Amino acid sequence: MSYEEFTIEGRNAVLEAFRSGKTIDRLFILDGCKDGPVQSIVREARKHDTIINFVPKERLNAMSSTGKHQGVIAQAAAYDYSEMEDIFALARKKGEAPFVILLDNIEDPHNLGAIIRTANQCGAHGVIIPKRRAAGLTATVAKASAGAINYTPVVKVTNLVQTMEELKERGLWFVCADMDGEVMYRQNLTGPIGLVIGNEGEGVGRLVKENCDYVAKIPMMGDIDSLNASVAMGVLAYEIVRQRLGIK
Repeated sequence: MSYEEFTIEGRNAVLEAFRSGKTIDRLFILDGCKDGPVQSIVREARKHDTIINFVPKERLNAMSSTGKHQGVIAQAAAYDYSEMEDIFALARKKGEAPFVILLDNIEDPHNLGAIIRTANQCGAHGVIIPKRRAAGLTATVAKASAGAINYTPVVKVTNLVQTMEELKERGLWFVCADMDGEVMYRQNLTGPIGLVIGNEGEGVGRLVKENCDYVAKIPMMGDIDSLNASVAMGVLAYEIVRQRLGIK
């Protein structure tokens, strides 16, 4: 599976991809280009809430595999996104309280793939990602997930805070990873739960953090102050697993 398989180049091809209902995660347009066909593509992208990046010609040329991008390159999702109901259906099928991973600003596709892989192994019922400032389901993500992408639902949402509020109404409570929280081993992480992970640089966003019920700290004994996001997710996820299994 190659990354280029899911890159669409050229104005007509990109416009047709939008109109056919294909999921486009990100659109790259030549900066300053404002002619009719490009404006039509931009309208379609905004209608579908696609992330639009206006970039210089050098960037487009470097991304292009055909050399015929006509100022427009789209990155399509390699896999279809799931619906929220798919997560709850999987939890019901397993007879378990819902366990969901929410990602705030994870932009590295290798991290996203590793998180999906760990989510599958630790028994999480799904992964939720925001539409903006986040990696989508590219072929790179699929490869890094080592096949887990075929089994673990990934849902894309417009607003993470609003989604959390809706999930709270369905019985979930939320814990986020942050260094100013209580050590994770002292917290009760059982029941229907959403684990929120931010990126290494900025952590979890302020509004998302304020909407969490608990803040959990991973003990750090080293000389640097953070873990890779996928590693932090794995550490916390397996503490949730330990508590769910009732292991002291």
